[in-house]
Amino acid sequence: MQRLAMHAAGVRASASLGPRQVIKQCSFQPRLHLAAARLPHRRALRIQTTIRSQYSKHEMGDSSTTDYRIFIQDKGGKNVSAWHDIPLWAEDGLLNFICEIPKESSAKMEVATDEDGTPIKQAIKKGKLRFYPYNINWNYGLLPQTWEDPNHHNSDVDAAGDNDPVDVVEIGGQAGVMGAVYKVKPLGVLAMIDDGELDWKIIAIDVNDPKASSVNDIEDVEREFPGEVDKIRTWFRDYKTPDGKPQNKFGFDDKAMNKEFTLGVIKETSGFYQNLLSGKTENTKGLALK
Repeated sequence: MQRLAMHAAGVRASASLGPRQVIKQCSFQPRLHLAAARLPHRRALRIQTTIRSQYSKHEMGDSSTTDYRIFIQDKGGKNVSAWHDIPLWAEDGLLNFICEIPKESSAKMEVATDEDGTPIKQAIKKGKLRFYPYNINWNYGLLPQTWEDPNHHNSDVDAAGDNDPVDVVEIGGQAGVMGAVYKVKPLGVLAMIDDGELDWKIIAIDVNDPKASSVNDIEDVEREFPGEVDKIRTWFRDYKTPDGKPQNKFGFDDKAMNKEFTLGVIKETSGFYQNLLSGKTENTKGLALK
C-alpha cells in the first residue's frame, strides 16, 4: 500500500510539471506509451527516454514547431544516426525497425536524410508541419542501412527508387513509440509507385507481438490478420486523394509479394545503401552520410 501511495503521489507530481520543464529519464517496457506523451504538446526542450537497454531517444525542441527533433543515443549517451549507425539485421534473421510514426497517429514524421545525424523530424509542406488526412493504422518507419536508389530503374515495375530508406509497415497489435528500435520479422512487401517513384512497403511484425510466432510469410498474414494486407494497400493508395492528388499505384498487379521476394528487396536496397556510403554511387541528392 505504501508503494501504491508513493506511485500515485509521483503521478500527481508529474502531471503538475509545466510544459517546458525537463523530464530527465523515463524507463518503460517495450510498446508502452510514454508518460511524457501526456504532457501538453510534449513541449519539453530536452526529453530523454530509455527505449531499450541498447538505445535511448533524446528529444529537442517543441513538438508543435519545425525545430523539433528526435535523436537516438547509444548506451553511452552519444547520438547515433537512425539511418547509418543502427544495423539493418538483428539476430536470428530479424530486422531492426525504427518507428517514426506510431499507429493511430497522423503526424508525418520521418528521418531527416539531409541533416547531419539524421534525426527524426516532422515533414514540412508549404512551411507548415505535415499531417496525414487521417490516422495511420499501423506502426510505420524505416529499415536502417537501406536506400532506394533513384538511379536504378526497376524494370518489373517501370520505376526508379524514391531516394529514401525502405519503409516498414509493422502490423502488431500495440502502438510503438516514436524513435524506438524494434526487432521485427519480415513477412511480405508491396511495390508502391508514388508519383512515378518506387517506394517499397515492407510488411513486418514485432517479434514480441503475441501473434508473431504464427506468422512467417505473407499467406500467414491473411490467416491471422484477415483483410489486413488489403487495408494496407487501400490506405497507401488513397491517403493523398483528400488533397486532390491521384491514387498511388502498385506493381505486380497490386499483389503483396512473399517473404523470399521481400528478402531479395532488402538485400538489393542494402547493396544500394552500401554503394552510396562507399562513394561507388555518387551522392547527387545532398544526403547526409554521417
